[in-house]
Amino acid sequence: MEQREEPDALNEVVLRGRMSGDPRVRHLPSGSVMVSFRVVLARGRTPMTASSKAVSDWVECSAWGARVRKQAEGWHDGDQIEVRGALRRRYFRVGDQSRTSIEVEMLGGRMVRRATTRARESLRVATD
Repeated sequence: MEQREEPDALNEVVLRGRMSGDPRVRHLPSGSVMVSFRVVLARGRTPMTASSKAVSDWVECSAWGARVRKQAEGWHDGDQIEVRGALRRRYFRVGDQSRTSIEVEMLGGRMVRRATTRARESLRVATD
């Protein structure tokens, strides 16, 4: 299938939330290196979420370029961050099975607020 640019296409994502856990550096069989991390977002009230008791959502993110990998590696559990990127479906193998995941490919971002040591410890206790 030929890939072509759609003039009206738009794939931009901006997330501002809290890091859930520390980022993980992964060396893939292809030789690529990526940093993966999860962002927790407060769930706003919408028609879809009105009857839900969930108060947050989490989104898997990945950083592939050297600059954004280094940036993401500097973030830690509980830090407030902003991630800019694009929604991607990634294909990979686990053993002999093919899998896919949908994640945000980080193309840029920033630290909004560093978590205090006390806040990090309370987050760990709450999730253990």
